[in-house]
Amino acid sequence: MVRANGAVSLRELARVVQTSEVTVRRDVRALEAEGLLDRRHGGAVLPGGFTRESGFPQKSHLATAEKTAIADLAAGLVGEGEAVVVGAGTTTQELARRLARVPGLTVVTNSLLVAQALAHANRVEVVMTGGTLRGSNYALVGSGAEQSLQGLRVSRAFLSGTGLTAERGLSTSNMLSASVDRALVQAAAEVVVLADHTKLGSDTMFQTVPTDLITRMVTDEPPAHEERAVGELQALADQGVQISLAGSHQPPAEAPPPPAAGGGRASGGVRREAPLPGQRRTVHGAPPPGGPQLRGSAGPGPLGEQQLGERGRMADLRRR
Repeated sequence: MVRANGAVSLRELARVVQTSEVTVRRDVRALEAEGLLDRRHGGAVLPGGFTRESGFPQKSHLATAEKTAIADLAAGLVGEGEAVVVGAGTTTQELARRLARVPGLTVVTNSLLVAQALAHANRVEVVMTGGTLRGSNYALVGSGAEQSLQGLRVSRAFLSGTGLTAERGLSTSNMLSASVDRALVQAAAEVVVLADHTKLGSDTMFQTVPTDLITRMVTDEPPAHEERAVGELQALADQGVQISLAGSHQPPAEAPPPPAAGGGRASGGVRREAPLPGQRRTVHGAPPPGGPQLRGSAGPGPLGEQQLGERGRMADLRRR
């Protein structure tokens, strides 16, 4: 099934062979040890991500809960009246369904699935790129798509991909898709990558967004035992990428501040909406217990009569 489709979910495997997902998971682990496939959260794919890309039907069944949580958090970054670009992918499709509720929004996209999700949103304007239809992911690619993005400027680009590492950034398995994604990045002041934790540490053939151009990453919290994903997430944060962890019971993320002059990344450290696995959340500069304490210039306590008298004399001098 993996050879035929490129990817398969554990749920589908369990249904076909009429056994439990626990048994399927054990067998998939054994097949991975033999080098016959690679495990992914909720499923399995062909080994060697540099040469093979799963189609939309297979991707749509992988990590569905994580994609939903990521889309919920990412939608909070978009405000009324903004203009954004949204790339192709199953996670960005989930985001588009939530953006349908944002009034006055303009969405530029090369994805038929994103456009379909917004088709009946009467307060959202959808702008489609030109290009040639790539049927495996329902996206418009090629020179027509890239030329239609020239001269465009929007606040944010929301992109997904096949793999993400701190060393190379976001990547995909298809050259045409990568080229259009790079054009989408050029049109945006900020770049937000939407990727579930199963893509962390995976490196595919064509780079789309280098790490230094990624403003923010919205992902789910990887399990502590998945050391590769945890390590990549920390490395991305160390390079200045703002990390937003979905499903971590943190308050909704606020929209990031405007980019620094010249389109560069603003200085001042890394801001995280949630602690990384194994870290303790700390708040720097918090007021002491009991709230802030007001102090006069002469020391603790309220301002004295002597200070008030001095202020009165100064006011009298100004009147004169």
